[in-house]
Amino acid sequence: MSPDNRPIGIFDSGLGGLSVLRAVRDQLPDENFIYIADQIHVPYGPRPKTEVERLSQGIVRFLVSRDVKLVVVACNTASAASLKKLRASYPGLPFVGMEPAVKPAAEETSSGVVGVLATPATFQGELYNSTVERFAQGVTVLQHTCPGLVHQIEMGRVADAETKEILERALIPMLEKGVDKVVMGCTHYPFVIPLIKEIVGAEIEVIDPAPAVARQVGRLLDRHDLRAKAGGRGQIQFMTTGDPAEFSRRLIQLLRLESQVTRLAWVNGELVEG
Repeated sequence: MSPDNRPIGIFDSGLGGLSVLRAVRDQLPDENFIYIADQIHVPYGPRPKTEVERLSQGIVRFLVSRDVKLVVVACNTASAASLKKLRASYPGLPFVGMEPAVKPAAEETSSGVVGVLATPATFQGELYNSTVERFAQGVTVLQHTCPGLVHQIEMGRVADAETKEILERALIPMLEKGVDKVVMGCTHYPFVIPLIKEIVGAEIEVIDPAPAVARQVGRLLDRHDLRAKAGGRGQIQFMTTGDPAEFSRRLIQLLRLESQVTRLAWVNGELVEG
């Protein structure tokens, strides 16, 4: 087995995919990464499916030009809208997408009531609905879109009063109906898990799918003989279509990580540096 030090590509509309990057890097510290945040278009959730598909295709074209060996679509909305077409467009490139962790929540619930926090596009997507249909028979699945929460997290407001109010509007009615599992159906939302736990208490399990995504990345690297050389600390290249200085500040706040950030721009449907 020869080492493959090419980077893994990870993308999201903004900061949310950093929760996935954190989990993948914890499990695969030797790997190199390119992380792209399409912040000029954040959030993807309210955007039409065709637009999210087009943006996702453009980002993957850029990542392929950087010779990535695997792509993580670290965005529930983009996974629901574009993952099937991306796999068809790049049959030789392994992809890992996001799927709300409804299955483990439904299998492990004691009360028979689980809650899912996600964007409207995720709830409307075929992937989510087929997951509920297959794995949540006989379980009450409560849903909430948490309007404004992605924006609060993008602004770094992960613990302020307005963010708590958004979460209380979603979670208190779920608690009143007996929920005992709350699933994070958007990659931004794990950054407010401490606030969620304040609201729901220690008895309610909050499920972040990122560790399961990281395990799947590891399985695919092994299946395709793509592991990086062991013993090193992989590098991360961060890129955003938004403000690189602001992104750098959020990296320190959310990941305790200092890094330079490259600016990207959309030009005629293609991502370019600068």
